Amino acid sequence: MPAKQPLRAAVVAISFVSSCIAMTPYAAADVSGKTAEGVRFHGGDEIILQGFHWNVVRTAEYNWYNVLQSKAADIAADGFTSIWLPPAWRDQSSYDAGSGVTFGGEGYFWTDFNKDSRYGNNGQLQSAAAALTAQGVKVIYDIVPNHHNRGHWGDELDLDSNQGHYRSDCGSCDDGDPFISGDSDFNTADSTVYNLFLNELSNLKNNYNAAGFRFDFVRGYDPARIDAWVGSALDSGYCVGELWKSPGEYPASDWRSSASWQEIIKDFADTSHCSVFDFALKERLQNGSISDWRYGLNGNPDAAWREVAVTFVDNHDTGYSPGPLDGQHHWALPDWKRKMAYAYILTSPGTPVVYWSHMYDWGLESFISSLIQIRKEAGIKAYSPISFHSGPSGLVGTTTGENGKVLFALDSNLSDPSSVESGSWSQVMNEDSGQIRIWKQGGTGGTTVAVNFQCSNGVTNMGDSVYVVGNNATLGNWNAANAVKLDPTAYPTWTGTISLTSGSSSEWKCIIRNESDPTNVIQWEGGANNVVTASAGVLTIGDF
Repeated sequence: MPAKQPLRAAVVAISFVSSCIAMTPYAAADVSGKTAEGVRFHGGDEIILQGFHWNVVRTAEYNWYNVLQSKAADIAADGFTSIWLPPAWRDQSSYDAGSGVTFGGEGYFWTDFNKDSRYGNNGQLQSAAAALTAQGVKVIYDIVPNHHNRGHWGDELDLDSNQGHYRSDCGSCDDGDPFISGDSDFNTADSTVYNLFLNELSNLKNNYNAAGFRFDFVRGYDPARIDAWVGSALDSGYCVGELWKSPGEYPASDWRSSASWQEIIKDFADTSHCSVFDFALKERLQNGSISDWRYGLNGNPDAAWREVAVTFVDNHDTGYSPGPLDGQHHWALPDWKRKMAYAYILTSPGTPVVYWSHMYDWGLESFISSLIQIRKEAGIKAYSPISFHSGPSGLVGTTTGENGKVLFALDSNLSDPSSVESGSWSQVMNEDSGQIRIWKQGGTGGTTVAVNFQCSNGVTNMGDSVYVVGNNATLGNWNAANAVKLDPTAYPTWTGTISLTSGSSSEWKCIIRNESDPTNVIQWEGGANNVVTASAGVLTIGDF
């Protein structure tokens, strides 16, 4: 690229590849399939973005699907293979910030299968799903089969009472825990109710690009029913269940009352043939030492246990959300642990899920996207072998991917990886004064190192951000649509860490670009191209 490029020329250069996922530095062949035990984990190579937070029905009411559609290219460029969307069904429950009530309209106390919800309308949902799918990002829908908000005027579901459709119709017919009082719980064993959900899952697959399902509140119904629904509607797809129930919540007569978190959630996966959120790890993230994080399901010595784990740091229930009352934050991870937790789940087995607010609202985009690149280059999968090293302090482990090994040291005194693992290692990340250190051995594209980028005087308007674009695939090949977004760490100074091949020379510039429209480049940095030779921790600076 010449030292200065007119805006019109830049826009023309962008247009022909702005929707081509194969041009992004993260593109890789998609792997499908089940585990040997029949769990639908789609090959174990998924990296999932939770595509909402609790308050988007208030901060972006009736507009969230438009946000997702406009963000589809960025989500793909950041390396995500799937996105978990909120419940698509109409929810007429109400929200009153003055009363301290934290819910209303999110889809978890839904009325019927009408797709005109507070996230947007039916057409906007279809457009968002199509845009994400076109970018190579699979759509996973949140499914809430346990309960719904009965008795609203115009309820299109229109199920009669006293016909065995609800828990309240038949005493003990519900085969799970009640949601609050249980008055709104379905009897999912009833043939009418069972077929309602089966038909709706098929509808989401056939008309809304569903590639998988996330099942809410699975403690409320038989996991075998999930297996039957998914087996009939989308057997080749992906599925995951939310079993958030500690051993102490089971009655003494139930074997699970004396079992471990790992045993409880693995039992769900065995019956439902779906992966399961790793609440064993979440409990250790919250209550254990950093070293104790090894005791999540994803760290189990048996690959058949690791591969069904879906790891996460926080979500719409547990974590904070932008907007009224800061969302729900029922079990939020302390801020000081957050980056270490992401470094762990993205360099270890299991299927990682990244929370929207952490990624796109609170400044971790460049950090997390660098971790995703490290994961993909090493070929880490849900079942990958992992070993932990007990000599150093903190949490130190080695994950063996299909292309190479990654060694992580979190809150640790380890500075020389060769003291715990043989061979030659190259550092690819050193964050927070050494609190997060990651090394790589092998992998595709040569050894990578973390390079610190800074763009000074990046004064932006609402909806615009500062990006780095340059002359290689990682920096977007001078294609602004694939540029790497920086964070406004000391506005108007923007910074970010990008992994580049060690010893390579890159030319690059700062640009100001619209976040929603990658073709809308507001400003290119003037003058000659910036040049950096990649070495661990080097700082390279551009200036508008």
